[in-house]
Amino acid sequence: MYDVVVLGGGAAGQEVANGLAWAGRSVALVERRLVGGERTHYACLPSKSLLYSARRGETWEVAVALRDDAAGRFDDSPAVALLAEAGVTVLRGHGQILRPGVLDVEGTEHDFTDLVVCTGSDPVRPPGLDDVPTWTSDEALGCPDLPRRLVVLGGDPAGCELAQIYTAFGSHVTIVEAGDRLLPAEAAFTGEILAESLRRMGVALRLGVPPAQADRTDWGLRLRLGDGSAIEADRILVSAGRSPRVTGLGLEALGIGTEPLQVDATCQVTTAEDGRHPGRVWAAGDVTGVAPATHLARYQARVVVTNLLGRPREADYRAIPRPVHTTPSVYAVGLSPVQAAELDLAVAGADLAGTTRATMDRFEPVGRVELYADRSRRVLVGAAAVGLHAEEWMGEIALAIRAETPLSVLTDLVHAFPTYGEAVEPALRELAELCL
Repeated sequence: MYDVVVLGGGAAGQEVANGLAWAGRSVALVERRLVGGERTHYACLPSKSLLYSARRGETWEVAVALRDDAAGRFDDSPAVALLAEAGVTVLRGHGQILRPGVLDVEGTEHDFTDLVVCTGSDPVRPPGLDDVPTWTSDEALGCPDLPRRLVVLGGDPAGCELAQIYTAFGSHVTIVEAGDRLLPAEAAFTGEILAESLRRMGVALRLGVPPAQADRTDWGLRLRLGDGSAIEADRILVSAGRSPRVTGLGLEALGIGTEPLQVDATCQVTTAEDGRHPGRVWAAGDVTGVAPATHLARYQARVVVTNLLGRPREADYRAIPRPVHTTPSVYAVGLSPVQAAELDLAVAGADLAGTTRATMDRFEPVGRVELYADRSRRVLVGAAAVGLHAEEWMGEIALAIRAETPLSVLTDLVHAFPTYGEAVEPALRELAELCL
């Protein structure tokens, strides 16, 4: 009998299991693949390791070796050892709910009081690709191959990062995005500036044209597009989003459907029909249908742990970062520009000066910062930025949004000179004037 059973050993699952075990709870973690996550959650470590290797000018072979070492893709024993040290029992195999409070793992039943679902997500595969071999982002970041011609389907953060990685190491890369710009969920300027950077690196962009059909040829693969054109490739990499991994878990036995798990502010699972709690079931990470990001999965996991330890806590999603670790990097947090327009928020922006330096594309293009504020409360509610290390110097903006720091305080803050932090000052001053 366990106090808690955790389904899934990725970033969220480990966080939950370790936190509860160190607090004295009896915990079992169920995982049939690598503990730590097959892709280290959204391929964070593999992709970032390759991006850093490209910036350092390392060879593909060296970069792959460093990637595999960083991600620990071939040995999950360190993660298992940390769980064992905390007192977590790792159950290897597929876990399936038989009935409330009972879980089957490879033929053995285990009783539990609370269930935490952290099973992650799977890549979405668009139609029309059934007859050709494709890569998912997971597979691309676990493979030693360096294709000569690569097509990336999708201009989302993962697609942009992967395109920059493979271009930097010599692949001829084409991004195909059905929307009219990259990063369609973010401020328009972020996708525009990143697109210019990718073009200068040599990435071909086919925007506003959906893929239609892929076929094998004598020389590789051919991807036909919706406008009648075609692209020859050696590999097609699908980066078209992810779907929560909820099927085959037996959640129906608890009255839970097989869609993204709905959770309340405490991360306890609720039903779609009436919002009730179908037993003591919790969830964290991609399985809840939120944007896939390690930091968000771990945040939800900490909320679950705190509540299971009897200290009520609610998640607050107002200031969750949405970074893209390209060069230049993209950072967004809080409300998007679409939401800003709908709510009649004040918007202010400032361009950043460009600099020349030895990076993957040899030039750091001009960047930009935009901030969105609530006119009546005079506080920040959203922001977006493109620029060198934007994910670092925009951290104070995330804090300001989360803490609802008044604009009068933010405009009175003195940044050290010269630092990237100064980049937000012009936009903050403009916002303060707009909100008078």
